[in-house]
Amino acid sequence: MASIKLKKLEEYLHGVDSFEKPKIKLEQYITPPHIASCVLYNIQTLYGDIEGKYVGDLGCGSGMLSIGSFLLGAGMTTGFEIDGDALNTFQYNVTEMELPGIDCVLCDVLALPKCGKWGNAFDTIVTNPPFGTKNNCGIDMLFVQTGISMASGAVYSFHKSSTRDYIRKKVKDWHVKGNVVAELKYNIDTSYSFHKSKSVDINVDFWRFDVTEKDI
Repeated sequence: MASIKLKKLEEYLHGVDSFEKPKIKLEQYITPPHIASCVLYNIQTLYGDIEGKYVGDLGCGSGMLSIGSFLLGAGMTTGFEIDGDALNTFQYNVTEMELPGIDCVLCDVLALPKCGKWGNAFDTIVTNPPFGTKNNCGIDMLFVQTGISMASGAVYSFHKSSTRDYIRKKVKDWHVKGNVVAELKYNIDTSYSFHKSKSVDINVDFWRFDVTEKDI
């Protein structure tokens, strides 16, 4: 069960401010409220991985997934973000929506496993990582590996559907269980000067990685 109805959750998430000046090198696109609300709602109703849980959000941007998790009853939510401007917007959103229990950390997500502080610290990790299209091929896989090191329950992550077979192979290397829990049409609105269309639909898989029996 969820502590809030899906429609109401989406209404709240439409109030989350996006990036003022998105940075193409960081592949900054806000997770659309409709997609964020649907996937988070299903994480809770199907798996019970949010309510009362400690949730971490890797590459949290302006806070869409962090805020959505908190609204669904997460006991505590912490976002991690490398961009200070995005984190300022995150903090603004949390303050404007008067949401206690949401924290944010300015850091390089990929450096988190090295610090040793966050190992198995979270019940659930959610992430909408960079897809690796701007000279950073494979960065989405590194985000998942980081999440696996930080979670004791499950990691949820978005990936281009074209990488599905590759991820299935990586799951075996990571010694965790992984499955696609949703196939999505991810709508990206015009954000950068090189965009020729008003919006683009990308086929995206939403993955769940069960790390309760991880051996890495």
